[in-house]
Amino acid sequence: MSELIKAAKVGHSPDPDDAFMYYGIASEKIDLAGYRIQQVLEDIESLNKRAVKGELEVSAVSIHAYAHLADSYALMPCGASMGDGYGPIVVAREPMDESKLGGKTIAIPGTMTSAFLAMQLYVGGSFDFKVVPFDRILETVRNGDADAGLVIHEGQLTYAAEGLEKIVDLGLWWADRTEGLPLPLGGNVVRKNLGDEAVKTLTRIIRDSIVYGLDNREEALEYAMDYGRGLDKGMADRFVGMYVNDLTRDYGDRGRKAIERLLHEGAEAGLVPKLHNLEFVEL
Repeated sequence: MSELIKAAKVGHSPDPDDAFMYYGIASEKIDLAGYRIQQVLEDIESLNKRAVKGELEVSAVSIHAYAHLADSYALMPCGASMGDGYGPIVVAREPMDESKLGGKTIAIPGTMTSAFLAMQLYVGGSFDFKVVPFDRILETVRNGDADAGLVIHEGQLTYAAEGLEKIVDLGLWWADRTEGLPLPLGGNVVRKNLGDEAVKTLTRIIRDSIVYGLDNREEALEYAMDYGRGLDKGMADRFVGMYVNDLTRDYGDRGRKAIERLLHEGAEAGLVPKLHNLEFVEL
């Protein structure tokens, strides 16, 4: 294998759950198979856009965005972030009838995020929105620059401390809608033109890093704390547990079914391209 292929740019968000997953790589506690891994830390919407351009060999992306990436990227069977009975939430300054959200201006973290796709399905039509960096959503709502905000990442745990009210939990809504399926939010993809050997090797590296974090929770959590944006250790542990778990080790049948359902509903609503089949890397 050439030295060019042996270098890989791997994109993920600067958040405690993603940092936890990548601790094994960052600490070189796992076998990197001779690869030089360059971590690219950017918000998920930026990573979605970079993946559309094919800029990264491996990246975390929104499942929503994968509908636009399937020709060039395959889904890894590991690395899922799923809301299992919980998920992105909508917050506002005051209690609000959730049925009125369609008439409000909502701050969102990006138009290719899975949270936005779920929000569109929830509202059942278009609504006014403004795109705001995910870590400024709470501030935007608090300052009155939007009527409500679609919150991902650790803001799901800290919104009350900001004096905001939860209007709806989209992960809970999705579970009710789908007889208990998790809401698929993020996943890892690998560029197919690297060739089968590199695709499988990079997938194993990511899987082994996730497993290392789960099997060595305390040290991985210490590393993840640097990305917690004010979370104490207990809240960071809780947040990591929400999005790095057995579904992250492997989607399994339940996780795969959840992705198929979300993208099918999105396609039926005219919100994403129709995919004929999901392509997972097989190890």
